Amino acid sequence: MDVIDLSTPKILKWVSGGLEAFLGIPILGGIIVVSFLWIPLGVMLALHIVTLVLTKKSGGSSTGSILGIVTSCIAWIPFVGMVMHILTAIFLMLDAAKPEDEFMNNNNDVA
Repeated sequence: MDVIDLSTPKILKWVSGGLEAFLGIPILGGIIVVSFLWIPLGVMLALHIVTLVLTKKSGGSSTGSILGIVTSCIAWIPFVGMVMHILTAIFLMLDAAKPEDEFMNNNNDVA
């Protein structure tokens, strides 16, 4: 069975959380998304899917990544997108900041 280094999902959560926080900045985030023809939402969707898959393989919590996928799908709605980006950033960063024994919530035999 392949073992995934826990640092990879955690790093991806920090990166995706930071990008979500950036896109959640009022007016600026919207200008960036619209000026790039909503491509940033597609990029974020792909990033959240990759993060979700790697997190699941390592046994980590997937709440932030699932919320990120939902956010990427509905963030084209003004104001709703901004709030969702901010909430997703908070969930991802809180999850990434957890110690490794809490990060792997599916593994009960952690010493």
